[in-house]
Amino acid sequence: MSDARVLIVDDEPKIRELLRRYLAADGFEVAEAANGDEALALVTRLRPEVVVLDVRLPGRDGFAVLSELRRISDAYVIMLTARAEEIDKLLGLSLGADDYVTKPFSPREVAARVKAVLRRARRPAAEGDVIEVGSLRIDGGHRTVTFRGAEVELTTLEFDLLAALASAPGRVFTRRQLLERVWGWDFFGDERVVDVHIRNVRNRLGDDAQHPAVVATVRGVGYKLVEEPA
Repeated sequence: MSDARVLIVDDEPKIRELLRRYLAADGFEVAEAANGDEALALVTRLRPEVVVLDVRLPGRDGFAVLSELRRISDAYVIMLTARAEEIDKLLGLSLGADDYVTKPFSPREVAARVKAVLRRARRPAAEGDVIEVGSLRIDGGHRTVTFRGAEVELTTLEFDLLAALASAPGRVFTRRQLLERVWGWDFFGDERVVDVHIRNVRNRLGDDAQHPAVVATVRGVGYKLVEEPA
Protein backbone atom coordinates (compact mmCIF):
# COMPACT_ATOMS: atom_id res chain seq x y z
CA MET A 1 0.00 0.00 0.00
CA SER A 2 3.05 2.27 0.11
CA ASP A 3 2.17 3.88 -3.21
CA ALA A 4 -1.38 4.80 -2.17
CA ARG A 5 -2.29 8.49 -1.93
CA VAL A 6 -4.45 9.71 0.92
CA LEU A 7 -5.90 13.22 1.06
CA ILE A 8 -6.76 14.60 4.50
CA VAL A 9 -9.36 17.39 4.44
CA ASP A 10 -9.80 19.19 7.78
CA ASP A 11 -9.62 22.84 8.80
CA GLU A 12 -7.77 21.98 12.02
CA PRO A 13 -3.97 21.88 11.39
CA LYS A 14 -3.35 19.72 14.47
CA ILE A 15 -5.72 17.03 13.25
CA ARG A 16 -4.17 17.07 9.78
CA GLU A 17 -0.67 16.80 11.23
CA LEU A 18 -1.64 13.95 13.57
CA LEU A 19 -3.24 11.93 10.81
CA ARG A 20 -0.40 12.73 8.40
CA ARG A 21 2.19 11.34 10.83
CA TYR A 22 0.29 8.10 11.41
CA LEU A 23 -0.50 7.52 7.73
CA ALA A 24 2.99 8.45 6.55
CA ALA A 25 4.46 6.04 9.11
CA ASP A 26 2.41 3.30 7.43
CA GLY A 27 3.94 4.20 4.07
CA PHE A 28 1.13 6.26 2.55
CA GLU A 29 1.71 9.32 0.39
CA VAL A 30 -0.26 12.02 2.20
CA ALA A 31 -1.62 15.37 1.02
CA GLU A 32 -3.60 17.93 3.02
CA ALA A 33 -6.36 20.45 2.38
CA ALA A 34 -7.92 22.94 4.80
CA ASN A 35 -11.14 23.62 2.89
CA GLY A 36 -13.39 22.22 0.20
CA ASP A 37 -12.11 24.20 -2.77
CA GLU A 38 -8.53 23.23 -2.00
CA ALA A 39 -9.59 19.62 -1.55
CA LEU A 40 -11.40 19.39 -4.89
CA ALA A 41 -8.43 20.96 -6.69
CA LEU A 42 -6.09 18.39 -5.13
CA VAL A 43 -8.45 15.52 -5.97
CA THR A 44 -8.36 16.59 -9.63
CA ARG A 45 -4.57 16.97 -9.65
CA LEU A 46 -3.39 14.11 -7.42
CA ARG A 47 -6.12 11.49 -7.91
CA PRO A 48 -5.93 10.08 -4.35
CA GLU A 49 -7.19 6.58 -3.66
CA VAL A 50 -8.68 7.61 -0.29
CA VAL A 51 -10.04 10.94 0.99
CA VAL A 52 -10.45 11.48 4.74
CA LEU A 53 -13.05 14.26 4.80
CA ASP A 54 -14.24 16.34 7.74
CA VAL A 55 -17.92 17.25 7.75
CA ARG A 56 -17.46 20.68 9.34
CA LEU A 57 -15.40 22.73 6.92
CA PRO A 58 -15.33 26.50 6.37
CA GLY A 59 -17.33 27.60 3.33
CA ARG A 60 -19.01 24.59 1.81
CA ASP A 61 -19.27 21.76 4.29
CA GLY A 62 -18.08 18.20 3.87
CA PHE A 63 -21.42 17.01 2.48
CA ALA A 64 -21.27 19.59 -0.32
CA VAL A 65 -17.65 18.66 -1.02
CA LEU A 66 -18.55 14.97 -1.10
CA SER A 67 -21.39 15.58 -3.53
CA GLU A 68 -19.04 17.40 -5.93
CA LEU A 69 -16.22 14.92 -5.37
CA ARG A 70 -18.44 12.05 -6.45
CA ARG A 71 -18.82 13.74 -9.85
CA ILE A 72 -15.08 13.82 -10.50
CA SER A 73 -13.55 10.94 -8.54
CA ASP A 74 -14.05 7.33 -7.56
CA ALA A 75 -11.85 7.68 -4.47
CA TYR A 76 -12.91 5.97 -1.29
CA VAL A 77 -14.18 8.52 1.23
CA ILE A 78 -14.04 8.25 5.01
CA MET A 79 -16.02 11.01 6.73
CA LEU A 80 -14.91 12.61 10.00
CA THR A 81 -17.82 13.94 12.01
CA ALA A 82 -18.16 15.51 15.44
CA ARG A 83 -21.89 14.88 15.33
CA ALA A 84 -23.45 11.80 16.84
CA GLU A 85 -26.81 12.16 15.07
CA GLU A 86 -27.65 9.21 12.84
CA ILE A 87 -29.09 11.50 10.18
CA ASP A 88 -25.67 13.04 9.55
CA LYS A 89 -24.03 9.65 9.16
CA LEU A 90 -26.76 8.37 6.87
CA LEU A 91 -26.63 11.55 4.79
CA GLY A 92 -22.91 11.10 4.21
CA LEU A 93 -23.39 7.48 3.23
CA SER A 94 -26.25 8.35 0.89
CA LEU A 95 -24.01 10.86 -0.89
CA GLY A 96 -21.40 8.22 -1.53
CA ALA A 97 -19.19 8.01 1.57
CA ASP A 98 -17.72 4.60 2.23
CA ASP A 99 -17.26 4.88 5.98
CA TYR A 100 -17.30 7.39 8.82
CA VAL A 101 -15.43 8.01 12.07
CA THR A 102 -16.87 10.10 14.90
CA LYS A 103 -14.68 12.65 16.70
CA PRO A 104 -12.88 12.38 19.04
CA PHE A 105 -11.17 9.47 17.33
CA SER A 106 -7.97 7.50 17.56
CA PRO A 107 -5.61 8.13 14.63
CA ARG A 108 -4.90 4.41 14.71
CA GLU A 109 -8.59 3.79 14.00
CA VAL A 110 -8.55 6.13 11.00
CA ALA A 111 -5.38 4.48 9.68
CA ALA A 112 -6.98 1.05 10.12
CA ARG A 113 -10.04 2.10 8.16
CA VAL A 114 -7.90 3.55 5.37
CA LYS A 115 -6.08 0.22 5.13
CA ALA A 116 -9.40 -1.65 5.15
CA VAL A 117 -10.88 0.23 2.19
CA LEU A 118 -7.64 -0.14 0.25
CA ARG A 119 -7.62 -3.88 0.84
CA ARG A 120 -11.11 -3.96 -0.59
CA ALA A 121 -10.12 -1.73 -3.49
CA ARG A 122 -7.17 -3.96 -4.39
CA ARG A 123 -8.83 -7.28 -3.75
CA PRO A 124 -8.30 -9.60 -6.74
CA ALA A 125 -11.42 -9.90 -8.84
CA ALA A 126 -12.55 -12.00 -11.79
CA GLU A 127 -12.19 -9.03 -14.09
CA GLY A 128 -12.91 -10.98 -17.23
CA ASP A 129 -16.30 -12.14 -16.02
CA VAL A 130 -19.48 -10.94 -17.65
CA ILE A 131 -22.69 -11.65 -15.74
CA GLU A 132 -25.99 -11.52 -17.62
CA VAL A 133 -29.21 -12.00 -15.72
CA GLY A 134 -32.37 -11.07 -17.58
CA SER A 135 -32.00 -7.48 -18.80
CA LEU A 136 -29.06 -6.82 -16.45
CA ARG A 137 -25.49 -7.11 -17.77
CA ILE A 138 -22.41 -6.65 -15.56
CA ASP A 139 -19.01 -6.52 -17.27
CA GLY A 140 -16.27 -7.09 -14.68
CA GLY A 141 -13.45 -6.28 -17.08
CA HIS A 142 -14.76 -2.87 -18.09
CA ARG A 143 -16.55 -2.26 -14.76
CA THR A 144 -19.76 -1.37 -16.58
CA VAL A 145 -23.42 -2.13 -15.92
CA THR A 146 -26.15 -2.14 -18.53
CA PHE A 147 -29.82 -2.42 -17.63
CA ARG A 148 -32.60 -2.58 -20.20
CA GLY A 149 -30.09 -1.60 -22.87
CA ALA A 150 -28.89 1.56 -21.14
CA GLU A 151 -25.55 1.97 -19.37
CA VAL A 152 -25.87 2.76 -15.66
CA GLU A 153 -23.22 4.78 -13.84
CA LEU A 154 -22.30 3.29 -10.47
CA THR A 155 -19.60 4.13 -7.96
CA THR A 156 -16.93 1.49 -7.32
CA LEU A 157 -18.68 0.35 -4.16
CA GLU A 158 -22.12 0.25 -5.80
CA PHE A 159 -20.71 -1.82 -8.67
CA ASP A 160 -19.12 -4.30 -6.26
CA LEU A 161 -22.33 -4.56 -4.25
CA LEU A 162 -24.48 -5.27 -7.32
CA ALA A 163 -21.90 -7.75 -8.66
CA ALA A 164 -21.93 -9.59 -5.32
CA LEU A 165 -25.70 -10.00 -5.50
CA ALA A 166 -25.52 -11.00 -9.18
CA SER A 167 -22.94 -13.70 -8.45
CA ALA A 168 -25.82 -15.87 -7.20
CA PRO A 169 -29.20 -14.66 -8.51
CA GLY A 170 -32.05 -15.57 -6.19
CA ARG A 171 -29.73 -16.25 -3.24
CA VAL A 172 -30.43 -14.19 -0.15
CA PHE A 173 -27.36 -12.38 1.22
CA THR A 174 -27.39 -11.07 4.76
CA ARG A 175 -26.00 -7.61 5.47
CA ARG A 176 -23.01 -9.19 7.19
CA GLN A 177 -22.29 -11.41 4.18
CA LEU A 178 -22.43 -8.40 1.87
CA LEU A 179 -20.17 -6.42 4.21
CA GLU A 180 -17.61 -9.23 4.17
CA ARG A 181 -17.76 -9.61 0.38
CA VAL A 182 -17.74 -5.92 -0.53
CA TRP A 183 -16.33 -3.95 2.40
CA GLY A 184 -14.03 -6.72 3.63
CA TRP A 185 -14.11 -9.08 6.60
CA ASP A 186 -12.44 -6.48 8.83
CA PHE A 187 -15.07 -3.77 8.31
CA PHE A 188 -16.21 -2.58 11.73
CA GLY A 189 -18.72 0.14 10.90
CA ASP A 190 -22.50 0.21 10.95
CA GLU A 191 -24.28 -2.58 9.04
CA ARG A 192 -26.85 -0.03 7.87
CA VAL A 193 -24.28 1.21 5.36
CA VAL A 194 -25.51 -1.72 3.23
CA ASP A 195 -29.09 -0.38 3.26
CA VAL A 196 -27.97 3.08 2.15
CA HIS A 197 -25.92 1.79 -0.77
CA ILE A 198 -28.63 -0.67 -1.83
CA ARG A 199 -30.98 2.32 -1.98
CA ASN A 200 -28.44 4.18 -4.12
CA VAL A 201 -28.11 1.23 -6.49
CA ARG A 202 -31.89 1.04 -6.84
CA ASN A 203 -32.13 4.76 -7.55
CA ARG A 204 -29.52 4.53 -10.29
CA LEU A 205 -31.26 1.53 -11.86
CA GLY A 206 -34.70 3.11 -11.54
CA ASP A 207 -35.75 0.14 -9.43
CA ASP A 208 -38.75 0.29 -7.08
CA ALA A 209 -38.19 -1.22 -3.64
CA GLN A 210 -41.91 -2.01 -3.32
CA HIS A 211 -42.06 -3.76 -6.71
CA PRO A 212 -38.42 -4.67 -7.37
CA ALA A 213 -37.25 -5.54 -10.86
CA VAL A 214 -33.61 -6.05 -9.81
CA VAL A 215 -32.87 -5.99 -6.07
CA ALA A 216 -35.42 -7.44 -3.66
CA THR A 217 -35.51 -7.03 0.12
CA VAL A 218 -36.01 -10.15 2.21
CA ARG A 219 -37.32 -8.68 5.44
CA GLY A 220 -35.38 -9.57 8.53
CA VAL A 221 -32.65 -11.23 6.48
CA GLY A 222 -31.09 -9.14 3.72
CA TYR A 223 -31.20 -8.75 -0.05
CA LYS A 224 -31.21 -10.80 -3.24
CA LEU A 225 -31.00 -10.22 -6.97
CA VAL A 226 -34.26 -10.98 -8.75
CA GLU A 227 -33.55 -14.15 -10.75
CA GLU A 228 -34.78 -12.63 -14.01
CA PRO A 229 -34.47 -8.81 -13.78
CA ALA A 230 -37.26 -7.34 -15.87
